Amino acid sequence: MGQGAGIAAGRLVALDLARSAALLAMAVFHFAFDLELFGFAAPGTTMLPGWRWLAYLTAGSFLFLVGMGLVLGHGQGIRWRGFGWRLLKIAAAAAVITLATWIAMPEAFIFFGILHCIAASSLLGLAFLRLPAPVLLAIGAVVLWLPNAMRFPAFDAPWFWWTGLQAVGIRSVDYVPIFPWFAPVLLGIAAARLMQKAGVWERLARWQAGPMARALALPGRYSLAVYLVHQPVLISLVWLAAQLRG
Repeated sequence: MGQGAGIAAGRLVALDLARSAALLAMAVFHFAFDLELFGFAAPGTTMLPGWRWLAYLTAGSFLFLVGMGLVLGHGQGIRWRGFGWRLLKIAAAAAVITLATWIAMPEAFIFFGILHCIAASSLLGLAFLRLPAPVLLAIGAVVLWLPNAMRFPAFDAPWFWWTGLQAVGIRSVDYVPIFPWFAPVLLGIAAARLMQKAGVWERLARWQAGPMARALALPGRYSLAVYLVHQPVLISLVWLAAQLRG
């Protein structure tokens, strides 16, 4: 059996633990954002460098894990049925987020946020699964560098904003365009390929995780559901605290 062939059929507790850690970081940032929104924290708190870097690293970690998951799930051949079903769920959740934020805040609604980027990057990533790690790293560097080095007025039309290459400014509460955010996906693919060659994934698959580790990995196992419900729960709690405060 080739490395990764059997892993795709099951779940790696270690990978779910990594997703749980990313979800925790996301919840911490969003909780701070909600506290700021309701006046419990000073205006502009989440725009401070430390909070912005937490947001960047959290988004990057989710996308890095997407790249890893593509290798584990489809590195030995694309399983179209499973891939299509997962992609459909993510795309549907992204559409719900777009609709909900358009109703709640039409001036800054989420038209291409983290879920949109995950869906698009998952599809794009399939074309890069067989490339050598050095090539993936080089392409990732270009993807990361390009939007910071130059912008193109030809991409200013709204239907090109998903690229991140437009010259006009964008207002959205969650904007994660392909450039530069496809770079962590490519890095995740490269890392997963290297770990595969080193036999790391097979060793992790044999790890007998204890009850505590499995409990901590549970949110990561249902990361999409946790993503969808965490912010309404947090906002409700902060709103309730604001009402009690008077």
